[in-house]
Amino acid sequence: MIRIDRRSLLTGLTSVAATSLAGRRAQAQQYPQRPIRVVVPYAAGGASDIVARLVAGAMGEKLGQSLFIDNRGGGASIIGTQAIATAAPDGYTIGVVDSAFTINPSLFGNKLPYDTKKNFTPVSLLARTSLLLVVSESLPVSNVKELIALAKSKPGTLSMATAGLGTAVHLGCEQFRQETGIDVVPVPYRGGGPSIIDLLGGKVDFTFSTIPAVLEHVRDGKLRALGSTTGRIPQLPDVPSMAEAGLPKIDAAPDFGIVAPASLPEAIVTRLGMVAQAALKSGDLRRRLDEIGYEPIGSTPQQYMAHIDTSIEKWRHVVTAGNIKPE
Repeated sequence: MIRIDRRSLLTGLTSVAATSLAGRRAQAQQYPQRPIRVVVPYAAGGASDIVARLVAGAMGEKLGQSLFIDNRGGGASIIGTQAIATAAPDGYTIGVVDSAFTINPSLFGNKLPYDTKKNFTPVSLLARTSLLLVVSESLPVSNVKELIALAKSKPGTLSMATAGLGTAVHLGCEQFRQETGIDVVPVPYRGGGPSIIDLLGGKVDFTFSTIPAVLEHVRDGKLRALGSTTGRIPQLPDVPSMAEAGLPKIDAAPDFGIVAPASLPEAIVTRLGMVAQAALKSGDLRRRLDEIGYEPIGSTPQQYMAHIDTSIEKWRHVVTAGNIKPE
């Protein structure tokens, strides 16, 4: 009969645990030892790309290694997002995703080549930007109530540009239609740029858009901003919030966060999260983001995970109620 020395066994297990913990700490202290790839599931120049490049520069300074951007656009952001999910979970491939990350599960269902909750490690919610309800300069309305009244007086006449299938901009428009009950003609666009060009030209009547895309046009008087989805914004302090206009449920706002492949070691998750938070507390980065219409956040991994879960359920309701389907 073999006798087991419980005291020796306990000592051995404790030693193994301590060694493992020390190894994880050393891994975090040594990471990173080479440049980090940041996948952005959109073409260069868009909102996600801008945030990614600004944050990557600030994080690189704190990590002592460069973070280089890898733009993987196409497929409603699915191509680039899948590239993040299938990368090695070693901390050398991370990604910056936007609201489509939490909208696509409802829009595409089991057609997604990844599981949004199981195949990723949330790192930090970086920033968000409000959506502005903007109308053509030629439209004879000066506030949200007048726009609703005009739309109801002429059902099926006003045109609403819906830019980017399944984006926060698209679902902001859908929230507006659902909450007000107006009958308008939706005009789909592949992206925000073309829709704003047509809005400036009077080819469509109104839309929701990110602040960076329309801020200068509003300041120049070429477009009229009627409301903001996240409260009053410092760049346009005279523009009321949608809540002030009596529509608090219209709260779509593009957000941007860092995710990594699933099974990323906890020590590296913690390291990346802390560096992202520190970068977003930097005065220079915060000022730059503020200037172009972004609200810096910098959450913990746990806070970002909770945000993802809440957002998925929120958008599921909007997609279902609007019977929105992929083209």
